Amino acid sequence: MLFKKQGELVSESLAQLRNGLLEGQSRHPRLRELEHECDDVTHEIYQLINHTFVTPLEREDIYQLASSLDEVVDLAEEVSDKIDLYHVTVISQWARSMGEALAKAGIEVARALDGLEGFREMEPHRLEVHRLENEGDRITREALAQLFTNGASANDLVKWKDIYDLLELTMDQCEHVANLLEAISIKNA
Repeated sequence: MLFKKQGELVSESLAQLRNGLLEGQSRHPRLRELEHECDDVTHEIYQLINHTFVTPLEREDIYQLASSLDEVVDLAEEVSDKIDLYHVTVISQWARSMGEALAKAGIEVARALDGLEGFREMEPHRLEVHRLENEGDRITREALAQLFTNGASANDLVKWKDIYDLLELTMDQCEHVANLLEAISIKNA
């Protein structure tokens, strides 16, 4: 199933992002490859929808899910791009913590997609991604508080605010995917 492949790409992309953050580098080339692979799978899903008379799910749900999964991978690559673009050499503990949470969310999204065909047990995965998103919000608030209270330079303020915002947006997108999966599962059960 192509959604399962997208789930694997989401999970690997977020793991690569986490590894790059933990190691203080972006792992940019692999993230770029994963982003292209996910684009290819997304286009393949769109092609199938356009050439299939009867689809297993509503067409709008398929389009929305495929594009939402692709967006997670796009955002992971964008975080990596910004780290390179801004010449960030030391990764903050908050960015590393957010990377850990994102990698866990990627695993949950992939597991949920494994059960999509039979609409099996989406709720536990959605709840875990929601918990991780709340953790990500807390991490982001702490990171921003530290950034603005510890006398960071203007350059660092701009760089890190942008990176933290992108990390949070990536987590929000994971939660959006989890919510979509739950809604599709309820609709088709």
